[in-house]
Amino acid sequence: MRSETIMRFAVRFYIGIFFIYLFTPLIIMGLATFNDSRFPTVSPWKGATLKWFEALAQDGAMWTALWTSVVVAAGVLVVAVPIGICCALFLSTVQGKGKTFIYTLMMSPLLTPGVIVGISTLIFWKGLSVSGGVFLTVVAQTTFITAYVMLMVLARLQRFDRTLEHAALSLGATQWQAFRRILLPYLKPAIISAAAIAFLQSFENYNTTLFVKGYDTTLTVYIASKVRTGLTPAVNALGLVMISITILLAIVYEVKRRRELSTRS
Repeated sequence: MRSETIMRFAVRFYIGIFFIYLFTPLIIMGLATFNDSRFPTVSPWKGATLKWFEALAQDGAMWTALWTSVVVAAGVLVVAVPIGICCALFLSTVQGKGKTFIYTLMMSPLLTPGVIVGISTLIFWKGLSVSGGVFLTVVAQTTFITAYVMLMVLARLQRFDRTLEHAALSLGATQWQAFRRILLPYLKPAIISAAAIAFLQSFENYNTTLFVKGYDTTLTVYIASKVRTGLTPAVNALGLVMISITILLAIVYEVKRRRELSTRS
C-alpha cells in the first residue's frame, strides 16, 4: 500500500514538473509582450505597456508572412489529407510481403531530413522551369506531411470492423455508399485530427520551406530572419494572440463535445 502511494505521488510529481516545463516558456513569452523593453524579456521589468500590440498591427511584413503561411498550410491540407486517406485505405487492403515495402516507401519522405526534401524538390522543379514560391512550398511540404495523415488514418482503420462494410455490400449498397455512410463517419475523428496535425506541421515548418519559398516568405522564415537583425516583443504579441486563439478554439471544441455526449446520453 505504501509503495502504491509513493508511486502515485511520483507520477503526479512528474506530471506537475512536465506541465511546469511545458507552460513556463509560454507564460514568460506572454509577460514579455507587456514589458516596456526593446527586447523580448521580462527582466528587467521596465513597466507595463500595450505598444507592442500596436507595433504588431503596423508590421505589414509580418502579416504578409503570416498570410503566406496560412495559404501554404491550407494548400497542404487540401492535397495531403485526401492523398493520406487514399494511402491508408490502400495499405489496409494490401496483403503479403509487398505491404512492408509499400509502407516503407510511403514513410520514406517522413524519415528524410527536411533540408534534403527542400533541396531535392527545388532541383527537380527547377529542371521543369518552376521557381520557388507558394506552389513549390506546398509540393515540398506535402511529400512528408502526407505520411502523418496516412499514419493517423491507418491507426483508426486497424480497429475498423470490416463485417459492417461487408454487410452493407451484401444488402445492395454500392462501394461508394458503404464508404460514405459507414467507413467515412468512422474515420471522421482521425481525419479531423490528421487535418489539424497537417495544418500545424505545415505552418511551423522551416527547414524544407527555406529552400523552396522563393520570394514568398512564411512566418517561420520571417521570424528566423528577424533573429539576425533583432527581435522585438511584437513577435511575442503575435505568439500570444495565436495561443489565445488556440485556447479559445480548444474550449469551443470541448464544450461542443460535451454537449454532444450529453445529448446522446
